[in-house]
Amino acid sequence: MFKETLLKELNIFVDEKQLQAFEDYFHLLVETNEKMNLTAITEKQEVYIKHFYDSLTIIDQIPKGAHILDMGSGAGFPSIPIKILRSDVKVTIVDALNKRIRFLEELTKKLRLMDVFLYHDRAEKFALMHQKKFDVVTARAFGVLPLILELGIPTLKEKGLFLAMKGQNYKEELENAQSTLKVLCAKIDGIKELTLPNDYGDRAIITIIKEKHINGYPRDYQKILKKPL
Repeated sequence: MFKETLLKELNIFVDEKQLQAFEDYFHLLVETNEKMNLTAITEKQEVYIKHFYDSLTIIDQIPKGAHILDMGSGAGFPSIPIKILRSDVKVTIVDALNKRIRFLEELTKKLRLMDVFLYHDRAEKFALMHQKKFDVVTARAFGVLPLILELGIPTLKEKGLFLAMKGQNYKEELENAQSTLKVLCAKIDGIKELTLPNDYGDRAIITIIKEKHINGYPRDYQKILKKPL
């Protein structure tokens, strides 16, 4: 059913080897979740749609051979489902919680995924050390837009893409992020609204292009929270 849904709704073909990878992903996620809190979603159909399918809604916006930074991906979303289907891309995941990184190490080994780099670090510290490095930055359920833009935009190459995956109430966040976009010399390139299968919720994908690199960002995390750009 997952295979047919991807083909019908997103025009994505998945072969048997890739389907098995998603099955292995699901089982390891649920098994590990019994020992540590990775996700509140564990029912199989919900995992496949709310995690796997949702992650793949941005796959057509990832350029060939791109290096993706996935900030605070938790259990690997959206970057690992993308990597399962796109062997051409490189993936870097940064997460502040070491137990999630250990899970991702086990997962990438089990799925035999190459060119996946895992960092146990705070996003703002990582960003300061990895400026102008990535082609694409993704953020899913990681924070409000002004916050994640300041953390992610500095790590992009010029003309790189920031793909913010948001829920249906994204418009207020977008309004609050206008000043942040201006300061960081980035602009909205498009907004795609969609509904997940089985009425599992509405989503919005906000595509942002970095036009020019601005030094001095991100600031200290507490400063970002206290006084957004």
